[in-house]
Amino acid sequence: MSSEAGYRVAVLGATGLVGRTMIKVLEECNFPVSELVPLASPRSRGEVVKFKGREFVTEVPSPEIFEGVDIALFSAGGSASKEWAPVAAEAGAIVIDNSSAFRMTEGVPLVVPEVNPESIFDREGKAAPIIANPNCSTIQMMVALKPLYDAYGISRVVVSTYQSVTGKGKAGRDALESELAGTMPEEFTHFHQIAFNAVPQIDAFTENGYTKEEMKMVNETRKILDDQEIMISPTTVRIPVYGGHGESLNVELKRDYEIDMVRALLAGSPGIVMQDDPSARLYPMPMTSYERDEVFVGRLRPDYWHPRTINFWIVADNLRKGAATNAVQIAELLVGNL
Repeated sequence: MSSEAGYRVAVLGATGLVGRTMIKVLEECNFPVSELVPLASPRSRGEVVKFKGREFVTEVPSPEIFEGVDIALFSAGGSASKEWAPVAAEAGAIVIDNSSAFRMTEGVPLVVPEVNPESIFDREGKAAPIIANPNCSTIQMMVALKPLYDAYGISRVVVSTYQSVTGKGKAGRDALESELAGTMPEEFTHFHQIAFNAVPQIDAFTENGYTKEEMKMVNETRKILDDQEIMISPTTVRIPVYGGHGESLNVELKRDYEIDMVRALLAGSPGIVMQDDPSARLYPMPMTSYERDEVFVGRLRPDYWHPRTINFWIVADNLRKGAATNAVQIAELLVGNL
């Protein structure tokens, strides 16, 4: 499928926030694209997206349009993924799907490149036809937890998230802007007013009292680490910021630790930037992560009331590492293996 000229890459949801960010990241990392195929819903058909100085007109997906596509990046929602991912895979494309449609499907790898890149390929080295991108909050948490998991083991994680309005896409961003401008809608995009507020609900509630967003963090973590014993206790909150998602983590390890060794371990791990100097008021913030691809870690400190337990704070750009960048990093793992 590959050639010296590169790969034919389709982007479904090309006119959305994540889709446009995917195209931007493809250009920034100089991914070997021989042809870009931007796709969108009928209402966005004909919109123009730019890539490497060229303009491309979006089309609607069809079985024929996926013929000859090598890699298809999907970010158009679960229903579109369920309809078109099997079609694209049948046509020979490797689908990297950003929705929740296939994350928990048996046989579909759920991948964070810094954590479980090997899960993409079978024993013969063949890539799975559909690869799932985890939830944005799960991705950044996994990048920070994996070094600790490997070095010390993890029994339990208590995580509270502080999530950007852009996690709800363009509608989430527009809702905050309209509220700040004094335009109050009849129905709130974030369930309640988000301007000057914090809403402890992301997605619908389930029968157990947790939201779907919270249960994604539980189930996806267990699948990515292949560990059904690890305990995850999440609370997810929407706050009125653009830059990225913040997470407060309380992590119970299986073995004793030295805080300086943990700090050095995290600082030297792939995809992590350590910002941990309270005396200089240096710690991660959503503005820190804006349009960056790393996970920023700070406020590292022992939990004095619980043995083998540490607290820290992480931030990442949810549109990039939490979605588009992670998907493109998965595509980079496929280069030379298609």
